[in-house]
Amino acid sequence: MAADTESKLQLVHTHIRTFPDFPKKGILFRDICPILKDPAALTAVIDLFEEHVRKNHKQVDLIVGLDARGFLFGPLLAQRLGVGFVLVRKKGKLPGTTVSVAYDLEYGKAEAEIQEDAVAPGQKVLLIDDLLATGGTLHAACQLMKKQQAEVLGCMVVIELKELNGTDKLKPHSVFSLIQY
Repeated sequence: MAADTESKLQLVHTHIRTFPDFPKKGILFRDICPILKDPAALTAVIDLFEEHVRKNHKQVDLIVGLDARGFLFGPLLAQRLGVGFVLVRKKGKLPGTTVSVAYDLEYGKAEAEIQEDAVAPGQKVLLIDDLLATGGTLHAACQLMKKQQAEVLGCMVVIELKELNGTDKLKPHSVFSLIQY
């Protein structure tokens, strides 16, 4: 099993491209598009997330995906687990009554929102995104879940940029990352 996990992690790692100076000078961008293009790599990502959830979280009600790359992995994982999937979107992208929270980005401010009836009080949720950098977006999503009185079991990402200390912003919530840079 450990060898299988290691081979899946290696497959995922080989499908992450690095682009220097994107979207601006000094940024080393980690691109997940090759993972999505390769069925075996995408399956490995979902397998690894599923193994983590089944081992560490006996009861999960919802997977909550962050705009927009959390939408790529979240529904696949939710389907595997037999649970629902909920969207956290940028402000103004969801119909109906919404709940929102403002947060700071490295380059400004933003707002994240969910539909008011997307998460019920007491539901156990796991948040998912492609990348954890400074933690601002995931922290905002955790705040949205708190507003909805949901129980955040943890956060999951494909890539974590350790040097940016995003996990510090997410405490006390745990973060599970497949690949760390």
